[in-house]
Parts: sequence; C-alpha cells; structure tokens
Amino acid sequence: MTNPTMALAELAEKGADVDVLRQMVQFAAQRLMEMEAESLCGAGYDEKNPERINSRNGYRDRAWETRAGTVELRVPKLRQGSYYPAFLEPRRTAEKALAAVIQEAYVHGVSTRSVDDLVKAMGMSGVSKSQVSRLCEELDERVGAFLNRPIEGDWPYLWIDATYVKAREAGSVVSVAVIVAVAVNTDGQRQVIGMKTGPSEAETFWTEFLRSLTRRGLRGVRLVISDAHEGLKAAAAKVLKATWQRCRVHFMRNALAYANKTQRRMVSAAIATVFACETAKDAHEQWRTVADRFRDSLPKLAKMMDAAEHEVLSYMAFPVRTGCKSTAPTRWSG
Repeated sequence: MTNPTMALAELAEKGADVDVLRQMVQFAAQRLMEMEAESLCGAGYDEKNPERINSRNGYRDRAWETRAGTVELRVPKLRQGSYYPAFLEPRRTAEKALAAVIQEAYVHGVSTRSVDDLVKAMGMSGVSKSQVSRLCEELDERVGAFLNRPIEGDWPYLWIDATYVKAREAGSVVSVAVIVAVAVNTDGQRQVIGMKTGPSEAETFWTEFLRSLTRRGLRGVRLVISDAHEGLKAAAAKVLKATWQRCRVHFMRNALAYANKTQRRMVSAAIATVFACETAKDAHEQWRTVADRFRDSLPKLAKMMDAAEHEVLSYMAFPVRTGCKSTAPTRWSG
C-alpha cells in the first residue's frame, strides 16, 4: 500500500485535476454507502430476495467537506430505522484513509487489503469481501479510463514533475517514482494528461512516458517545464522537439542551497525581482544584475546563475495571455 502521508491534497498540489480527484472521492464514498445499505437490508436495491430484512426509501443529500473540495453525497434512507455513515461524523479521520486508497489506485492499482482497511477506518460494518473486491475493480477501471483517455487538440505547455512514494511490492516496501504530466491547451484550460510510476527517473523511463502521451494524441507542445533532470531533458527533445524550461521553484531551491540561513531571505527576494519583470529584455538584464550582486559574497551562486539564465527564463519568449508560468505544477498555489 502506498504511503498515506502523501494524501489527496498533495496529489492536487502536483497538478492533478481537482475535479477528477473530487469525483473519485465522491464515487468511492457513494459506493461504500450503497454497499453498507445493501448489507443492512439483506438485499440489493430493488432486488427480490427472501432474506431481505429492510428496504430502501430514497436518499437525502449531504455535503462532505474534503481537501479536494465539497463532495455532494446522496445518503441512502431505510424504511425501518435510520442510516447515517460513520465516516461523516465530526472529527473522524476517514478522509485520510480514503485519500490513501485513491492514491494507490493512481499509483499501482488498488488491493483488496487496502480497501478492507479503508472500510474499517471509515467505521463501516457489514461490507462483504466480495463487495470489497467489486469496489477495487470499479476504482481501477475508473482510474484506468481517466489515465488512458484520448488527448485531443493542441497542448502548447507541458509541466512534468516527479515525486517518490513508498509502495509495497512482493512483501517489501520500496520507493517508486510517480510522474505527473499537466498540460495547458490553446483555450488556457489545464488538465492532468498523464501519470505513471516506475523504479527510477532514467531517460528510458521518461522517453516511454512521453511516447505514451503522444500515442494518446498529445500534439502541439511548444514548451516543456520541469526540474533540471538530464534524462527528462533528453527525452523531451527527442520525443516532443519542444523548448525546455527549467522550473523556477526547483531552481530557487537549488540557489538557496548556496546561501546560509541568514542570507536566504535576501537571496530569495533578489531573485524574485527577476520574475517580476514584464519583458524578456528586462528579465535578462535584471538576472545579470542580481548575479553580479552575488559575485563576491556568493560566487558559487553567481556562477550557477550564469549557467542557468536562459533555461530559467525560456518562458519569457511565450505569450503572457496563456497564463504560462515557469513553475512546475507541484508548486502552483492556485
């Protein structure tokens, strides 16, 4: 099972379409309620069964606040007695467990063990093993359909980022790379267009990932934004033949490594003046001014800035109206 500490909010921060995550939460929670109500009735909805002990009586609407936003649920009503799912009770930590299972679905498919643990964490009783298996299949099918859907239209801007999460494989906990690709189309709409896991971030892995996107229809990519990963840079040039842009937040993190604690705020503020420039000419001039400022006090930082100028400021050559930023989707604030 994947590490539950990388929860739903973090997937959203990595650029995942929040609407899709919210829909996954809604689907899983709704299916669990339906299964629990089915068990309490002794039969499925509208099913003729001599073992039936209760009947359904419609639904009542209930909003559930989650880190993916407000999820609209339809809580089943029973003809005899009442039903209220335990996971909706105040202060219950069910959302974290549900988020971990949804992450697992994205990373490498859901296991019956993890869904069984989820049922317990959500305080739900009477959900059978067969129902758990059915929910696993349904979650995997929905995630698979989303991650393999055709990509239509032109997507000029592509953000790619990776993180490592813990996953259980063959009885051992291993670290796997999770790659997320987010693109912006010509209408300015941003979507997650791909996600993949692998044992490392080698060039062959990146190449196959990008080729899988092109096979699904990705076209028109003009700018690829990512960390300064040589394997990814090579793969992007080979497969997409697009301009490469170094993520400025990753760059900032690398730059601050050359400063001590007392200098970091000053360094960060100085470099930020570059990104406030409106034109490419002004940005490049300000970049060199800042680099010269650090030439004596932080020579390694100045040297780094000299080498990184054009790869960090590539985005300045593109239209402002697209909303294109040089920040990887992991770091977008909204």
